[in-house]
Amino acid sequence: MMPRFEHFPHDADIGVRGIGARKSDAFEQAALALSAIVTDPETVAPSEKVEVECVAPSDQLLLADWLNRLIYEMAVRHMLFGRFLVAIEAGRLRGQAWGERLDPVRHAPAVEPKGATLTELRVEPYGDGWVAQCVIDV
Repeated sequence: MMPRFEHFPHDADIGVRGIGARKSDAFEQAALALSAIVTDPETVAPSEKVEVECVAPSDQLLLADWLNRLIYEMAVRHMLFGRFLVAIEAGRLRGQAWGERLDPVRHAPAVEPKGATLTELRVEPYGDGWVAQCVIDV
C-alpha cells in the first residue's frame, strides 16, 4: 500500500486522513495532510528538525495529540513542516518533523489550523494497511 494523504469536507473545518501500510505511516501521512491545509508541503525545505513525543491511552487520542503538538510547534516556532517520521510503541509516539520558518510570500499560507478535534477520529486497519484521520479546526 502506497502511503498517501487526503482531505475530506466537514462543515467549516477540514478533515485530514493518512493512509499507509503501517500505523506509523498513516500518522506521518495525516501530518502531511495537516501541513497541506496550510501550504503545499513540497514547498517546505526540510532544514530544521523538531522532535515530538506523545503518550496516550489509545491510538485515536495519540493521533489527536500528535497533530495538536505539530500545530503547537508550527505556531510557537513560526514554522511549517513538510516531512515526518513516526515510531509508535505501547501508546508512545516518538516523532520527528522537518521544516523551515514560515515565509508568507513563498508559502502563501491558506489557513491557520487551531487544533485537532475528536470529530471523526479514527485509527484502524484499512485494507492491507492503516488509516488515521480526524477533523482539524481552522
